Amino acid sequence: MLAARALAGLADRVVVVERDELPEESAPRKGLPQARHAHMLWSGGVRALEGLVPGVTGALREAGARRAPVTTDFVALSAHGWFRRWPESHHVILAGRDLLDATIRARVLADERIEVLGGTEVLGLLGGPAAVTGVRVRGHDGRERTVEAGLVVDATGRGSGAPRWLTALGLPAPRRREVDSGLAYASRLYLAPEQARGGFPVINVQPDPRDGGPGRAGFLLPIENGRWIVTLNGTRGGEPTPANASSDDFVRFAREELRHPLIGDLIARAEPLSDVAFTRTTVNRRYFYERMPAWPENFLVLGDALAAYNPVYGHGLAVGAQSALILRDMTRRHGWGAPGLSRRIQKAVARPVAAAWDLATGQDVFYPGATENGPTLRDRVLTAYVNRLMHTATGNGRIARRVTDVTSLERRAEVLLTPSVLLAAAVGPLKPPLSEPPLTGDELKRAGLR
Repeated sequence: MLAARALAGLADRVVVVERDELPEESAPRKGLPQARHAHMLWSGGVRALEGLVPGVTGALREAGARRAPVTTDFVALSAHGWFRRWPESHHVILAGRDLLDATIRARVLADERIEVLGGTEVLGLLGGPAAVTGVRVRGHDGRERTVEAGLVVDATGRGSGAPRWLTALGLPAPRRREVDSGLAYASRLYLAPEQARGGFPVINVQPDPRDGGPGRAGFLLPIENGRWIVTLNGTRGGEPTPANASSDDFVRFAREELRHPLIGDLIARAEPLSDVAFTRTTVNRRYFYERMPAWPENFLVLGDALAAYNPVYGHGLAVGAQSALILRDMTRRHGWGAPGLSRRIQKAVARPVAAAWDLATGQDVFYPGATENGPTLRDRVLTAYVNRLMHTATGNGRIARRVTDVTSLERRAEVLLTPSVLLAAAVGPLKPPLSEPPLTGDELKRAGLR
């Protein structure tokens, strides 16, 4: 939807080829199984989203989405201890994925220049190694046809066929890297206790990769209509399993397997609204299309089709929005059909992709079996420094803000390498560690924990 919005007004007609029949309202659909798990949109993505679809954040808030200030409304246990709830530096938008998609979709498809071919699957690209001229598609009736286009954007997600489509045109296969921590996800929707349905903070219990064992983590996100969406996860040997995820073991896992029982204690007092959804589709996978020796005119790959991340870090939506904004701005700057435009854009979108990739894989790469050859020297150096920064951020508000500058995708990682930040990291935290989660007395009472 955001890629279509980026191109509206730059092209006479924008056609979205969509395998699903899109619902008119906020509702589940087959092609988006990840919607049953927790999602957040970091402020770097919110800015890009507003740049493409002005007013959509307000529409989301009116529909019930939460705006949570970072780190003021976050209660988070890191590998280095509890973070303090510093004054707002950035924010996230919290909503169920169905609501998020429906709100954006309604605004985008209100533009008559954009049309949807629903129930239609892309089979391959038209053209040759020098230029793409359209796509071959198959409708729900089984009939195949071609759709000619001046630009084709692949935004088909983790299941993208772009690598084989490009080799079918005579181009070399792209370089790919995978970091697979073996993470499994289990999520459930709850109705929060009545007194905790407004203004409750995000709860996050993170793993400590230094333990040497499986990494187990959990999120509790307050979303629309007084609900909590809770996602529990674990890497190889420590994952919640399909066999026990649908039973009372969901609460037990949260209480006994995570590094702190807070999430389990909270959901034990809430009303389950759904069964437990389970997935293992969490591998970090990145294609380095920007490094290919040749790239066809009139073809781009964006979003999860370009790079998919472990969803626990919450960056996929933000990177997708930032990439669509780059698509719009660079096409405006250089002009529709300018020679080499697709290659320029493909290289440009690698910047936000690389930032999110380093954040996602910096911890995952250390779990056994995550990569074929283990962490690289760059991985080890980068992670050692980030760990020192995270330790410092537990007791230094200025460094906590610099870290969230980067995790929010609002600023590039270079801000973590300035002399003042390097010095602060060497000194370490300025305040002593917290011994308990930083919930207020009122929050404990409203959650039924006091």
